[in-house]
Amino acid sequence: MELSDRARAVLDEARRAGDADVAWKEGRVFSLAYYAGPEVEQVAERAHAMYTSANGLNAEAFPSLKRFQAEVVATVTDWVRGDSQAAGYMTSGGTESILMAVKAARERGRRERGIVTPNAILPESAHAAFEKACYYFGVEARRIPVRPDWRADVNAMSDACDDDTVLLVGSAPQYPQGVIDPIPEIAAIAARRGVNCHVDACMGGVTLAFMERAGESVAPWNLAVPGVTSISVDLHKYGYTAKGASVIVHRNRLLRSYQTFVTDNWLGGLYGSSGVLGTKSGGPMAAAWAVMRFLGEEGYLALTRSAREACLRLADGVDAIDGLVVRARPDSTLVSFGAADADRPVDVYAVADGLAARGWYVDRQGPPPSLHCTVNASHAATVDDFLVDLRSVVADVAASDRRGDAGAYGTVD
Repeated sequence: MELSDRARAVLDEARRAGDADVAWKEGRVFSLAYYAGPEVEQVAERAHAMYTSANGLNAEAFPSLKRFQAEVVATVTDWVRGDSQAAGYMTSGGTESILMAVKAARERGRRERGIVTPNAILPESAHAAFEKACYYFGVEARRIPVRPDWRADVNAMSDACDDDTVLLVGSAPQYPQGVIDPIPEIAAIAARRGVNCHVDACMGGVTLAFMERAGESVAPWNLAVPGVTSISVDLHKYGYTAKGASVIVHRNRLLRSYQTFVTDNWLGGLYGSSGVLGTKSGGPMAAAWAVMRFLGEEGYLALTRSAREACLRLADGVDAIDGLVVRARPDSTLVSFGAADADRPVDVYAVADGLAARGWYVDRQGPPPSLHCTVNASHAATVDDFLVDLRSVVADVAASDRRGDAGAYGTVD
């Protein structure tokens, strides 16, 4: 279809609006966006466009979306080593997957044990979305300090449980320092108590699965671990699909049923919903299906190897810079680093400012004050350049004793 002058003008304006955005396709952004090359992007964009206005609310009207979801969930279930009893749904992202995990745990506790004041046991490192979910669903969030190695303190988590506990959480890996929690020990506590254990593998679900397939040794993290009742995996991260695609997989259909909502208490007929959203675009579902089909096993193996190698190269390079220290050896593809112990430690937030001035974007986090790099396949060609600039900026900041701002992980502007 030939576009009108007005339509072309609007699209040109939309395109220009992105001129000030971070250059994520160029491997200069260590957060928020993931890039596997122009062909993968084209597959995602075109499949997304085909189904943008298709509505995932009703699969009877859109059997295409039912197929996409079923095949995507089946593939992810295989990645996380679920068996034939496992069942799940696609969601709009890691936050919605986590919301559904907390909601399912609350409902199970309510229906099976009559719990009216539920609580969830969360390591301090568990994602902020668990706080959001607990706030939304009226679940007390009990935050437990982590061990010196940044992993969950299993004994402290066990001590924090009581008869109203409905959920224990572990991460694979946790976001702030990039390490895998002791999932078997956390899941064992949940199993003994007959409560849910959710593994947040939003960051690591794809990467860890293909690291294992590439022959790397990975700590136990998935549904092969007894006691794990659900797991979340984001596809718009290391699955390299379009934004708006995550999966939550439950060990069986009964556990999945606690996630859903069904009512006929209105004048419009039976209403069923698998997640927070009612109407939902079929675009992200179609894009996820298309990219996963396009990349296949070999594609994901290659992307995972590339991202993992770049991550380890970055960690080694940071450790070699005077004044910096890597918080933990990365278990997947996340690198967190801060100031080394010294009489005058370098201000890492000022380092982030200096990197931004040179066109690099990294996350700022704390406590403790740290910089965070989410390394994906696009960084394989840019890590060495980043390290050169990082070394230079650290020296400049140390010499000037500049101070920076802590920034924010998410904004409400």
